[in-house]
Amino acid sequence: MTWLAVAFAVLAALSNASAMVLQRAAARDVPHRDAFSLRLMRDLLRDRVWLGGMAAVLGAALFQALALAMGSLALVQPIFVIELPFVLLIACAAFRRRLPPSGWWGIGSVTVGIALALGAASPSGGRDHAPMVLWLPTLVAAGGATAGCVLTALRFGRGRARAALFGTAAAIGYALTAALLKSATATAGHGVVAFLTCWQTYGFAGVGVCSLFLLSNAVESGPLLASQPALTLGDAVISLVLGLMLYREDVRTGWWLLPASVGAALVVVGVVILPRVESQALGPRPTGR
Repeated sequence: MTWLAVAFAVLAALSNASAMVLQRAAARDVPHRDAFSLRLMRDLLRDRVWLGGMAAVLGAALFQALALAMGSLALVQPIFVIELPFVLLIACAAFRRRLPPSGWWGIGSVTVGIALALGAASPSGGRDHAPMVLWLPTLVAAGGATAGCVLTALRFGRGRARAALFGTAAAIGYALTAALLKSATATAGHGVVAFLTCWQTYGFAGVGVCSLFLLSNAVESGPLLASQPALTLGDAVISLVLGLMLYREDVRTGWWLLPASVGAALVVVGVVILPRVESQALGPRPTGR
């Protein structure tokens, strides 16, 4: 079932990348005065491009649920780092821009890196549910960290610091959403009633909506090269920690840590390169020759 989990995770990353491109296109037309307000969501809900992105988000959620039902949290969520290469490829195709050589190097770095890291770590095992004694401190810690990022972000004007902080807050939210979703999908195996009466079902829905709001503000607040690394790497790392702590999942250690570390380093390099490449490749076209 592991290969199916990987396949569904890749499809989820592709759907999320499509959503990101559509949401970024919609966010460009949002007035800056509407940042971090309900007016932001009001403006976006009137935009058909943003609604198309929301449809892609729903598709990604379905694929993610299937992936988490078949694989461990520590395996599925780190695969989402390939969302960034997908974003760049889709955006270049949509806006008819040419991807520079450095972009291909970044894509190769992320792809090879995540394959090497997960192949070496080989996340597996774990349980389908976590006890409340572990959920309570996890929710408190995640909520406190998110609130800290948001409150600090609001002290800055539009720019890299604000975008990075909102991106980090969104990363915490998305990792927590995945952890709750994994438990909810396991409950769904006992029937619709069990799924609808499971607190994690409403937990992942609520946290997911809040995470989407934080992501929208991260995109609106500054350049992708500030928010995307925080979002991408943060989601992967926090999800790995939650998988190990909440669900008691296993990863290989010993000498396997060496190739896993090399893979992780390649991912970091690629995640740092690609937003800069996108900023250059997809920046405003010159108005004259």
